[in-house]
Amino acid sequence: MVGADTAWIIVATALVLFMSLPGLALFYGGLVRARNVLSVFMHVYAIAALMSVLWFVVGYSIAFGDGNAVWGGLGKAFLNGIDADTVSGTIPEVLFFAFQMTFAIITPALIVGAYVERINFGFVLLFSGLWMLLCYAPVTHWIWGGGFLADGGIFGEIGTRDFAGGIVVHETAGLAALIIAVMLGARKVKNKPPHNPGYVMIGASMLWVGWFGFNGGSQLAADGGAAMALTVTHLSAAAASLTWALWEKIKYGKASMVGMVTGTIAGLASITPASGFVSPIEALIIGGVAGILCQELVNFVRNKAKIDDTLDVFAVHGVGGIFGTIMIAAFGEGTWVAQLGALAIVGVFTTVVTIALVLICKAIVPLRVDAETEHAGLDLAQHGETAYDHNS
Repeated sequence: MVGADTAWIIVATALVLFMSLPGLALFYGGLVRARNVLSVFMHVYAIAALMSVLWFVVGYSIAFGDGNAVWGGLGKAFLNGIDADTVSGTIPEVLFFAFQMTFAIITPALIVGAYVERINFGFVLLFSGLWMLLCYAPVTHWIWGGGFLADGGIFGEIGTRDFAGGIVVHETAGLAALIIAVMLGARKVKNKPPHNPGYVMIGASMLWVGWFGFNGGSQLAADGGAAMALTVTHLSAAAASLTWALWEKIKYGKASMVGMVTGTIAGLASITPASGFVSPIEALIIGGVAGILCQELVNFVRNKAKIDDTLDVFAVHGVGGIFGTIMIAAFGEGTWVAQLGALAIVGVFTTVVTIALVLICKAIVPLRVDAETEHAGLDLAQHGETAYDHNS
């Protein structure tokens, strides 16, 4: 084991958890009505706890077990055969388990943004747990665990290039978010301004900082590759922040803070798959385009398609991750067949599994709260507490 590598991945693990708790919770929580903010916090927090346990029980084994090209198997369930001295590359395998656990937390947590303000809490837990095990973990195995989309798989010696999760995290979460939004239906109380834009900015800032662990940590070493991944991540985020704000100014006459920080997230999502493969100049291009592309997709989903993906998960994370994955091939760092083929395969798989799980889960627990609860707010009705004046 290399001590520097171990130390860096310990830090990166903490940074990625910081993205969810409290980063994502604050980012999403600030965007909803005041009477729903605690429910958003609860969704993200409960998902973090549940995914951690499920990842330990069987999720890690499905993703990184020694099964076959499709399924990791159950050989590493409950960390069977893994102790403090077991090595994965140059770091302890238990640390690799913990680092990957933080990815298994944030991926279903991203989906929260699509269904806030109208979802039943029991459905959130049941769906998120099953989706992580049956959708996220298998896709992780296919690309990062030596499965059929990795190097030497169906696309030949050079398989799918996805450095930190453009397909594994952002495409899967983005598509699942869009599907749930369609199956759930729109909110009855819409077009309310964010109750706390300050939360949104603070949460986005935490995500930006945490993303250094997300992408830089995916190098799994304390070396120049990690430093470059961190650098291009930052540049893409900065470029997308600026182009989103500029595009808002051109179109609407004003650049909003909420818009600018949403651009930050678009730039971060877009650079994620490419962060281990592109140069700083290429990162500026990716981020610069993403700030405009994702904003236009937000407008399309909301205003043209009339889909109430409440906090724009698909348009920002899904489209950003897909765009960044394609740009790897555009810059010559991966093959078009592998990049587009993996996007298509994972897209179809995610769609089928998500639809099936929504149907199964809503047959067990209610999918949506009743109209009275939705109007009054989920905080009191579902959790028995509120942080704000309930008349707001």
